[in-house]
Amino acid sequence: MLKRLTLLAMTMIMALTMIGCGGGDNGAAPKNQQKGDEVKLLGSETAKTHLKVGTTTAPDGHYVLGLIEMQKKLEELSGGTMTLDIYPNSALGGESDMLDNVSLGTQDMVLSSTGPIPTFSDATTNWGTLDLPYLFESREEAYKVLDGEIGKELLGEFKGTGVKAIGFWENGFRELTNNKKEIKTPADLAGMKIRTMENHVHMESYTDLGATPTAMAWGEIFSALQQGTVDGQENPLAIILTAKVYEVQKYISMIDLFYSPCVLMINEDTYNKFTDEQKKWFDEAAEYGKMKEREISKNIDDTARERLTAQGIVFTDVNKAEWMKATESVYQDSSLGIDQNLLSRIRAITGR
Repeated sequence: MLKRLTLLAMTMIMALTMIGCGGGDNGAAPKNQQKGDEVKLLGSETAKTHLKVGTTTAPDGHYVLGLIEMQKKLEELSGGTMTLDIYPNSALGGESDMLDNVSLGTQDMVLSSTGPIPTFSDATTNWGTLDLPYLFESREEAYKVLDGEIGKELLGEFKGTGVKAIGFWENGFRELTNNKKEIKTPADLAGMKIRTMENHVHMESYTDLGATPTAMAWGEIFSALQQGTVDGQENPLAIILTAKVYEVQKYISMIDLFYSPCVLMINEDTYNKFTDEQKKWFDEAAEYGKMKEREISKNIDDTARERLTAQGIVFTDVNKAEWMKATESVYQDSSLGIDQNLLSRIRAITGR
């Protein structure tokens, strides 16, 4: 059962304010229509079914670029009858809010990090296992797990929650930024306030590293960094670059602390109402978008360091063995709901 059932009382109000949900004719505006600071990457005007999908990343971020690839493929496969309307930059809310909205049917789709998933439902509490520090050494290791039987089982745990999880896309390895000093060892983090996702495993990991973790939705972080509410934050280089975090942070420590996947999700009822042919188009387009998004993520990652250095960022490479040792206790913390059987199965694949 969902832990946020109190949101049900808000469903009718939200339904009146959020257009285009559930598919169907919605009079979509042309692509890239801009209203103030809100950019909407809308699909073909002539499509009959418009699926509203939200993300927290910038229009040129890897999430959105991958969704654009899915959008184009879906229009192609469906003969222009189905499309995505993409809302970047937290235009539809933070990840937790959007995940709840998808479960309630007031939003069709979301591409979200795994951050809010462990607390979304009693059925998905074991997803915190994927957030363990240094669980994966490379993206290829992560793909073996997430695209295999374990990944299928985890996606299937959403059944009955109002959400259908489609597949694992990519956020990336999370690096540490701050605006005070170079951070080389965990000891350098003492007393520093670091913004993390609203994720218990991430917060506990930073606590063990000696920092003071502060959970905060992505849409709030830029002003928090500007105002000094927090000293730093952690995210993949692709987000640090495209969200222009470098404008308010000077130092990046390459700690690779977490590999962070993201998950494409759709309202269960919306998907179940598709015809068999529509499901086939949607599934194929989603798989295509996933593979393209991973490719885009890697390409941005490969060039980000050079581009960020050009913006004045100071990079620090660290001895990861020190950081691994400092976070070992997280694996045995019973309060975090780590699924030890799942962890053993993952380690059998990664060999660590």
